Amino acid sequence: MSSVRRGRRLAVDVGDARVGVASCDPDGVLATPVETVPGRDVPAAQRRLMALVEEYEPLEVVVGLPRSLNGAEGPAALKVRAFAEELAKNITPVRVRLVDERMTTVTAAQGMRASGVSSKKGRSRIDQAAAVVILQSALDTERVSGEPPGQCVEVVV
Repeated sequence: MSSVRRGRRLAVDVGDARVGVASCDPDGVLATPVETVPGRDVPAAQRRLMALVEEYEPLEVVVGLPRSLNGAEGPAALKVRAFAEELAKNITPVRVRLVDERMTTVTAAQGMRASGVSSKKGRSRIDQAAAVVILQSALDTERVSGEPPGQCVEVVV
């Protein structure tokens, strides 16, 4: 069994209305919710994420990349790529990685319903839960493969 690089990570689930954020412990064992950032004002969301990066000092930030079930990328993926590229510029030298997030919101919503959280009350928490699912999946992938998950966002200056 491979291991995970030591260091805290942040995960981001980018949506139109909200951005869910999760983090993990320095050993990469457990992902936990951090907060939901309002997402409609992108510059404000970027500033809040920069502040969280400063506070948590992560090894990297993992951003969920929405793909259709067949793996294709649509308009939502383009938006997330642009968001991740902007974030990568703002938080250099911390790396940003894009990871496949197919089904994470569905998984998160099912988990929330199973724990008795109503969808109305749970909307902002679902975004955090989706970020937890993204991060836990990235950690598990790295643990199995021994390689950092997903694809690194290159910062073009």
